[in-house]
Amino acid sequence: MEKGNFLMIHINVLPEVFLKVVEAKELLHNGKASSVAEAVKIVGISRSTFYKYNDYVFTLTDGFLGKKATISMTLDHHSGILSQVLEIIAENHGNILTISQSTPIDRKANVTITLDITEMSTTFTSLTQELKNIEGVYRFTLDAIESNE
Repeated sequence: MEKGNFLMIHINVLPEVFLKVVEAKELLHNGKASSVAEAVKIVGISRSTFYKYNDYVFTLTDGFLGKKATISMTLDHHSGILSQVLEIIAENHGNILTISQSTPIDRKANVTITLDITEMSTTFTSLTQELKNIEGVYRFTLDAIESNE
């Protein structure tokens, strides 16, 4: 990861909105909210605020530089889209550890990928932007990132 793109800031000095975004993401992740609309209502922020910061605010475990990351995407269920995702990860020297794909519903499938990012040839930020730019990727979230052991 490129160090210049991230800051480590103590939670006590963050504006409350960032904490509420993280709280909403936790509600979604833990199944305590079934939709973004429900999660943001519980924590008291707007959906637009959630989407504005969703890809930029997340918790880290015990450190800054990561070795593994878990990402989730909603993809069109058309031939070749998942292959494009995997190709971009491989081209950037990400090592895929696990892939889980749901059964497509309404021509969309949810995909969760855990990858080792230790040897990547690009920044994690650049990789995620490349993946988001694939036609047919509708939702992209960073679910978790592991700290150095």
